[in-house]
Amino acid sequence: MRRAALRLCALGRGQLTPGRGLTQGPQNPKKQGIFHIHEVRDKLREIVGASTNWRDHVKAMEERKLLHGFLAKSQDGLPPRRMKDSYIEVLLPLGSEPELREKYLTVQNTVRFGRILEDLDSLGVLICYMHNKIHSAKMSPLSIVTALVDKIDMCKKSLSPEQDIKFSGHVSWVGKTSMEVKMQMFQLHDDEFCPVLDATFVMVARDSENKGPAFVNPLIPESPEEEELFRQGELNKGRRIAFSSTSLLKMAPSAEERTTIHEMFLSTLDPKTLSFRSRVLPPNAVWMENSKLKSLEICHPQERNIFNRIFGGFLMRKAYELAWATACSFGGSRPFVVAVDDIMFQKPVEVGSLLFLSSQVCFTQNNYIQVRVHSEVASLQEKTHTTTNVFHFTFMSEKEVPLVFPKTYGESMLYLDGQRHFSSMSGPVTLRKDYFLESK
Repeated sequence: MRRAALRLCALGRGQLTPGRGLTQGPQNPKKQGIFHIHEVRDKLREIVGASTNWRDHVKAMEERKLLHGFLAKSQDGLPPRRMKDSYIEVLLPLGSEPELREKYLTVQNTVRFGRILEDLDSLGVLICYMHNKIHSAKMSPLSIVTALVDKIDMCKKSLSPEQDIKFSGHVSWVGKTSMEVKMQMFQLHDDEFCPVLDATFVMVARDSENKGPAFVNPLIPESPEEEELFRQGELNKGRRIAFSSTSLLKMAPSAEERTTIHEMFLSTLDPKTLSFRSRVLPPNAVWMENSKLKSLEICHPQERNIFNRIFGGFLMRKAYELAWATACSFGGSRPFVVAVDDIMFQKPVEVGSLLFLSSQVCFTQNNYIQVRVHSEVASLQEKTHTTTNVFHFTFMSEKEVPLVFPKTYGESMLYLDGQRHFSSMSGPVTLRKDYFLESK
């Protein structure tokens, strides 16, 4: 359950003890071998040869076609890599560089979680490029993109905008063309970086023109800890396949789920009429149809990624902010994000598209609010809408929230899907904070 996941995340602090070589206060990141947050996007542009000028994007993409010959014909032809080969630390110096704060600041004087999602997305891509680095070539022939945000678990209710934040991460599992990335986030507290977030992303490698799959370097675990992490990656893959195969879009609800929906339906029948058509809400409840918010974004070139599609982190930020507003409006108090899971990037969003976001509360329990955000795009020339993403966010409200009740069969499926996501979280498997420093 979610509460168990939060407890495990907090208890994990005993294993994440500060390492000898990790920054223990506001220091110069250059001297510590740590990337500055601004360097991440710059490094990605350098790796793929992307231009900062939108007018040059066609030329840059044409130049990438020349890298096709560097792609491996099979995975066997690529040298294996270790987990520490892709290990990266990135500093977000909100405390030591106050000029950065405004971009990350909320009106409640906390850190904008949507901005953190953007940083995690960029970091995950950079980690994968480090894993697949070709030392003889300046530019990479691979186009690495985010396929899935498997899960993000928060260990802390809110973050201070006046203390430095540090990210770390590495590749933890590899398939033929995909990679799982484990990332953690820490914030400075009493001269020590303490864990506040665990994240698992799945990235995929495509060819230099981003048109077809490409092979990635295999991964060799070097210790029992790394073998367990790699094994967990295999289990995660199997879990995702199983979760997809039992999707309510493919299979009927279980007997227990059907009973739940029927009992909810019976509890909304008007006892005065004894009619299936006469519905009344139980005390402290809200119809699901009354828990929606919508927004529209025009996808400008400013929000493009290094491959001139709309940046996945931007999509996550916009979806999160709409979900937060939905949870705030529903619960009547300030919500705090607890977890993010199962964000599948089904289709890239082109620059110039109209992005339609629809957010809805689909499940509640005590102080928890499960919000689903559906994302679809339409071009300026076409009227057809295409789904690009479905986002799942779990929030915790400051006070107990009303129950949400479905009225139609479709809403009942949304309710069960939200309940499944709410109940699916487990404790994260991570390496100790100082693990890679000890092995160097």
